[in-house]
Amino acid sequence: MGQIKIYGVKDQLNPIKETISSVIHSCMVDALEYPSDKKFHRFFPMDKSDFYFANGRTEAYTIIEISMFEGRTVEAKKRLIKLLFKRISTELEISPQDLEITIFETPKHNWGIRGLPGDELVLNYEVNV
Repeated sequence: MGQIKIYGVKDQLNPIKETISSVIHSCMVDALEYPSDKKFHRFFPMDKSDFYFANGRTEAYTIIEISMFEGRTVEAKKRLIKLLFKRISTELEISPQDLEITIFETPKHNWGIRGLPGDELVLNYEVNV
């Protein structure tokens, strides 16, 4: 299971929502063997006055937060991060300097999905990759 939040300046983020969503999802599928039919993305386009960031970043600055079940290997998570940097840079021309990625992992029992705790769900994909 994974929930993804994408934050950015609305004038920059709104025009690329569909493309960045597709890129992120392709990275999840390729790096984590995530099912192609599982896509849960939320966008947070923000006014410039509500989105502060450090010097050296541009208005293309984007934050991606990924919440998922624990269980992926360090190698799989690093593979995901590297793919995100590469594909977002190539396909959207967002510099790695303007991209930050955070992965939050929690035990399955901390999730509530389809009326059940996450650890009681029957999944059609492997989490431990």
